[in-house]
Amino acid sequence: MKKIAVENAVGMVLGHDITKIVPGEFKGRAFKKGHIIQKEDIDELLKLGKEHIYVWDQSSGEIHEDEAALRIAKAVTGENVEYDEPKEGKVTLQSTAKGLFKVNSELLRTINAIDDISIASLPGNFAVEEGQKMAGARVIPLMIEEEKVKEVESLCAEKGAVFTVLPYKKLKAAVIVTGNEVYRGRIEDKFTPIMQKKLAYFNADYLGRTFCPDDIEEITKTILGYKEQGADIILLTGGMSVDPDDVTPSAIRNVGARIVTYGAPVQPGNMFMMAYLDMTTLMGVPGCAMYYKTTILDAVLPRVFAGETLFKDDFVSMGEGGFCLNCEVCRYPKCFFCR
Repeated sequence: MKKIAVENAVGMVLGHDITKIVPGEFKGRAFKKGHIIQKEDIDELLKLGKEHIYVWDQSSGEIHEDEAALRIAKAVTGENVEYDEPKEGKVTLQSTAKGLFKVNSELLRTINAIDDISIASLPGNFAVEEGQKMAGARVIPLMIEEEKVKEVESLCAEKGAVFTVLPYKKLKAAVIVTGNEVYRGRIEDKFTPIMQKKLAYFNADYLGRTFCPDDIEEITKTILGYKEQGADIILLTGGMSVDPDDVTPSAIRNVGARIVTYGAPVQPGNMFMMAYLDMTTLMGVPGCAMYYKTTILDAVLPRVFAGETLFKDDFVSMGEGGFCLNCEVCRYPKCFFCR
């Protein structure tokens, strides 16, 4: 590595990006790697505090941070994920589809344990939009031993991609609203508009809504009716508490569904129920969904529409991060709630 005074660097090629920072206004690349220093660049470089530039005599076995970041990004990228060109030594990964962001957490930890490798991402199982930034890959030094990058490539070749996005499937969905008070018209149905809005986000094929009294046989018959219509998802709202007249969980059991969970370590959403009736997913939605913008349902629906089958352990693991702070402005899924 040679240290060259900026005044003597005209005609030389930059070996790395040079960053400009204006507090509160701008942070970005002022000079790009590979830029040939011009006479008119000298004043700007001096203003950036660069009295010298460094010319690398690239030693055997080392590669530049930009090449390293690109190779790492390529190695960790899976389906429906793309990456941009390096900027200040970092490559950003983004989604090419609206869907569910999946992370091979164990592999990511293994890679980040390699000295000088740094990959940061959103937590897995988050709903992402097309074009959304999800992760950034870089190395810490300006030059890094190529063997470290090869280790990342080897790990991904063996174990698969670290990041993928599962596009949502086109599913048929129905809503069953339970409760004598709604069935007999004593109160207005507040659940359905909320459920319809959530289903519309996934472009679901909406089969309709049915009101049912607090009667196990009526709810059972309605579930089976929607199943016969080809429903992939049935949302059952109301009657999910432990009160004796709340019979929705009993009706879900009565149809012979395989219960995944009744209750989850998530607030709001403790009384959530999930079950599978052959290929139909049944979800008992507690009353909190009427009052809170984000509940456990918002963590589960993306996974269901992505075609995943959930198990008891998926819900058990929601306990850490499953306590919502009810922020005045909800930033889900940018927080860790329902991770």
